[in-house]
Amino acid sequence: MTASTTRRTTAKSRIAAVCAIAVAGTLLLTACGDQTDKGSKSPDAAKAPLADLLPKAIQDKGTIKVGSDIAYPPVEFKDKSGKTVGIDPDLGEALGKQLGVTFEFENGTFDTLLTGLRSKRYDLAMSSMTDTKDRQNGVDSATKKKVGEGVDFVDYFTAGVSIYTKKGDDQGIKTWADLCGKKIVVQRGTVSHDLAKSESKKCTGGKTIAMEAFDNDLEAQTRLRGGGADAGSSDFPVAAYAVKTSGGGNDFQIVGEQVQAAPYGIAVAKGNDQLTKAIQAALNAIIKNGEYGKIVAKWGVEAGAVTDAKLNGGS
Repeated sequence: MTASTTRRTTAKSRIAAVCAIAVAGTLLLTACGDQTDKGSKSPDAAKAPLADLLPKAIQDKGTIKVGSDIAYPPVEFKDKSGKTVGIDPDLGEALGKQLGVTFEFENGTFDTLLTGLRSKRYDLAMSSMTDTKDRQNGVDSATKKKVGEGVDFVDYFTAGVSIYTKKGDDQGIKTWADLCGKKIVVQRGTVSHDLAKSESKKCTGGKTIAMEAFDNDLEAQTRLRGGGADAGSSDFPVAAYAVKTSGGGNDFQIVGEQVQAAPYGIAVAKGNDQLTKAIQAALNAIIKNGEYGKIVAKWGVEAGAVTDAKLNGGS
């Protein structure tokens, strides 16, 4: 995406009452409330090349707790067995091998992940979260008011925002301007949500963009699939995955081009410089040894790969 304020801005939300959402022709089981995924067997810290870079408390604990909204395939989601899978969990496992700890992903609504960092509920937030200056500085993107001390980001991927419609029924929608007078579904608190609001203000002739925001992207897809909107919007990897898998590839199509390319970042609370540097070093290590490339290729998102783990590279 070119450089907006927030892609998946605050924190993706978890499914509370609905615990099964159809996607890709199968049921992805999402968590009801918080649930920690312990991940795979703990790495051997003695064999981890970067273990000493971590704060002593995390070394002793042997785990890094990661706040994540786990309903955003292919970045993070639950498979049919209930296991947390996707790009982020795979990267977490690879980072864990470098650092000698296990990355434990815990469900949390997207708009509460940064609050969870501040309260020390999580050590990291890794959830397709766009690195923006507002987030770095603890500023609400809508009001521009200071709401916290902000976070630091280790950037690990680049993604843009896409619009998608029901397959074979694009209604002439190619750009955001084409949505004036129509209805779009989005995930609450995301860049797509913010973009819909800002683009609606540009509409003329008394038209606006009607929008319905949901706790997670899968719920938005369900609404569009059922004919409750004209289009949906989400980050390109997510939209592309939905197009490929939902209804066996027969439900949706992407229209137009990606906009607002920007980096995803692993968020760390301000002041945790040692942890931030350890994550940055581990990410650079898996980029260098080829593990990172294998993971993004596995999920078909090579186009968003980075070649260097930048710190606070968002704008």
